[in-house]
Amino acid sequence: MGVPILESTDIKAGDSETLDDKAMAFAGECLRKVQQGGAEAVAEYAQRFGELTEGQSAVVQKAELKAAYDSLDRKDRECLDRVAARVKKFATCQRNSIKDMETDIPGGKAGHTVSPVDVAGCYAPGGRYPLPSSVIMTAATARAAGVKKVVVASPKPLPVTLAAAYVSGADVMLRIGGAHAIAALATGAYAGEGAPRADVICGPGNAWVTAAKACCATHARVGIDMLAGPSEVLVVCDETADPEVVASDMLAQAEHDVVARPILVTFSKYGKATALKHIHAVNEALDRQLEVLPTKAVAEPAVKRGFAVACKDVEEAIRVSDAVAPEHLEVICRDERTISKRMNHYGGLFIGRCAAEVLGDYGIGPNHTLPTSGTARYTGGLCVNDFLRIRTWMRVDDKKEAQVAVEDAVRLARIEGLEGHARAAEHRLGGDEPAAKKAKK
Repeated sequence: MGVPILESTDIKAGDSETLDDKAMAFAGECLRKVQQGGAEAVAEYAQRFGELTEGQSAVVQKAELKAAYDSLDRKDRECLDRVAARVKKFATCQRNSIKDMETDIPGGKAGHTVSPVDVAGCYAPGGRYPLPSSVIMTAATARAAGVKKVVVASPKPLPVTLAAAYVSGADVMLRIGGAHAIAALATGAYAGEGAPRADVICGPGNAWVTAAKACCATHARVGIDMLAGPSEVLVVCDETADPEVVASDMLAQAEHDVVARPILVTFSKYGKATALKHIHAVNEALDRQLEVLPTKAVAEPAVKRGFAVACKDVEEAIRVSDAVAPEHLEVICRDERTISKRMNHYGGLFIGRCAAEVLGDYGIGPNHTLPTSGTARYTGGLCVNDFLRIRTWMRVDDKKEAQVAVEDAVRLARIEGLEGHARAAEHRLGGDEPAAKKAKK
């Protein structure tokens, strides 16, 4: 079976999936109730979905996060420590590359300053399996950006998830999920217990979480990282790539969700027939590995949603990849470093056989929260930038040197029909009487 085989002409530019109308309506209602009812409204939702018992607090303080960390097996603690350290190191390098700047302007100076937001809300999904890695990716990155207060939310968190929040530097955690958790972060429903209103909310989630993020960005004046859709991987390879390795990487994404999408794009210097033969080899490996995969029930429907394309040459393979703009892009072929530099649209790039996408998932360094559904055409993955504000400033000290710029402002203001603007600029003209005063004479 494997993935269906398509022609390159069948591939259209990736489009963002439309937000689910039902989820958006629910998210809007949820936000309104939480804005009006605060923590009580959140608790009602949490109890309805079995996240909290009556009277149970949604807030997990830092001492409890540490206790969860201390309760883990030593090897698990060490693993979390190493992963968090690598993610923080990469994010810190990103932060250090973004600097304040200053330049000359007529009569003075202008520049920008870079500063973090005060509060970050970091969401990690629950569901079939705990996702401590998502906690680390979001919270550790926020902390590396210099955010003062980091609040994590995740439904029914296991000790390993609480521990991940601790090693990432989170201040407090909400043991709730879904749209009501996003609303709680956006409104500061638990501000009295150390979880103030978030300036930015980040992290992946299902359709309900995504809808809530979209709703809160519009109606609660909170920043968000992205609107994430189903996970996807696109492997560009030639016939030198091991079919077993390629198949395993495709299944690693397929087991995320029944609506995940594994994609294979092959080419060969020997022509399209060889590329097509390689697809069949990968599909055979997919079938073999799928039969013994414990998560087959999830991965198999996802495999059916994927596809493969045999290309006549590397140029066509690059065009197909760029049209899809995948979340994860693997390049496994001859001269892979050179070819990868020609790829334009992707969330995360994994170059060579050893650079397995799963290493990105589990904290080798770069963030695993990446754009999906073709949105990599115009945005990138979660990074320190999502928690930073670049604020510009200007100072004019020499009135004489600034006169040309002032005269330009006066002229442009009158071209645009904004006389008040022109007169405000004229007050800065050296020696000239503003038009407003002339009009009174």
